[in-house]
Amino acid sequence: MRRLLVLDVVGLTPKHLRGAAKSLGRLAADGFAAPLRPVFPAVTCSVQSTFVTGRTPTEHGIVGNGWYFRDLAEVWLWRQSNRLVHGDKVWHEAKARDPAFTCANLFWWYAMAGDFDAVVTPRPAYHADGRKSPDVWTDPAELKPELNAKLGRFPLFEFWGPRAGLPSSQWIADAAAHVLSTRSPTLAFVYLPHLDYDLQRFDPDDPRSDAAVAAIDGVASRLIDHARGCGYDVLVLSEYGITPVTDAVPINRILREAGFLRAQDNLVGELLDVAVSRAFAVADHQCAHVYVREARDVPAVKALLETTQGIERVLDARGKAEFGIDHDRSGELVAISEPDRWFSYPWWLDDANAPDFARTVDIHKKPGYDPLELMLDPKLPAPKLKVAWTLLKKALGFRYLLDVVPLDTRLIRGSHGRLPERDDDGPVLIGSDRRFATGEIAATAVRKTILDHLFAAG
Repeated sequence: MRRLLVLDVVGLTPKHLRGAAKSLGRLAADGFAAPLRPVFPAVTCSVQSTFVTGRTPTEHGIVGNGWYFRDLAEVWLWRQSNRLVHGDKVWHEAKARDPAFTCANLFWWYAMAGDFDAVVTPRPAYHADGRKSPDVWTDPAELKPELNAKLGRFPLFEFWGPRAGLPSSQWIADAAAHVLSTRSPTLAFVYLPHLDYDLQRFDPDDPRSDAAVAAIDGVASRLIDHARGCGYDVLVLSEYGITPVTDAVPINRILREAGFLRAQDNLVGELLDVAVSRAFAVADHQCAHVYVREARDVPAVKALLETTQGIERVLDARGKAEFGIDHDRSGELVAISEPDRWFSYPWWLDDANAPDFARTVDIHKKPGYDPLELMLDPKLPAPKLKVAWTLLKKALGFRYLLDVVPLDTRLIRGSHGRLPERDDDGPVLIGSDRRFATGEIAATAVRKTILDHLFAAG
């Protein structure tokens, strides 16, 4: 059995291999590269789950980065249990073929409770006084002190938020190199998020985005060199490409103005009341799951959204089946934005009534994805000074609110989630062994490609 590194360089596209991704371009030239056809929605949790199961969201159930848990009447994003992913995973089949097989997961999603032999995944520490500290969860437990001693603590605030940047991807790559050297897993999944940040902040064609491509190319190249020196074949892939956008579709505000969504005043501001709303949306990049409480309201909600500027299509039961997202976790309707738009989550009609967490980085309180968390509000007179003062209050033990996230959706310049219209706008698969060269490959075929690499002769 061969050993294989599967490296997820988020946002990488074929055009990057002809541009700033020089090292990855050379890997493709020496091995092979092929356009990768994602599933819908083309978002992290859905596509990664398809890679490892070979199934669509209809089958594995990961219909987005989060969804409405109907039995709890709560929206949850970014859950971490692998048991949410239905179906046999690629490491289960590999283990059945060869009991000596081992597998490591470094920051691919749904890493916990996943039957891995080594895991490193982000898991902040939430203190009783309200503070949040950077931390990871590892299995085996002794792996965490090893990494802390060697690399320092995981830079959580460079993994997500206004400071998100290269240090988090570098830490993950260094942690992966350590695991490859000390544990020698047969198969290792590694996730490098860096391109996700600047391509959303600046536009994929902005020179600053080119700099981000070159930066992650260097990180990936060093890890690949280390892996190949340890005897690993390499597959590099991405989940989606990021394309330019001009503004968001405020889908929950539209539902509220039409009388379908209800909010309730609270001490922190207006809160979405999912328990009594006739319809509301979980916004997820260029996809939005619209949950409609009563079947009789579905036609009216569908008609409303189909006439909303910025929405390209609204999927009903037949449409969801066509797009491979017909699962109980999906909304009764699923909206797809126009190519130059994305869906924002806010439901309040006046920013003065926004809940206090709206202007903070808080991925678990917001019932939808908020890319504005990647930015400091340009309307603040001295945003970095405000951050420094707030962190000083935190260090001194005072109550604090790091309310520096903007609410202006026009600031976001790149998004994803739709199926790509051109190969250059979509994800890519690169392999170090040209024997496995292929034309366009579907995300559902990646599982088989991994197994073919592991059990190939020679």
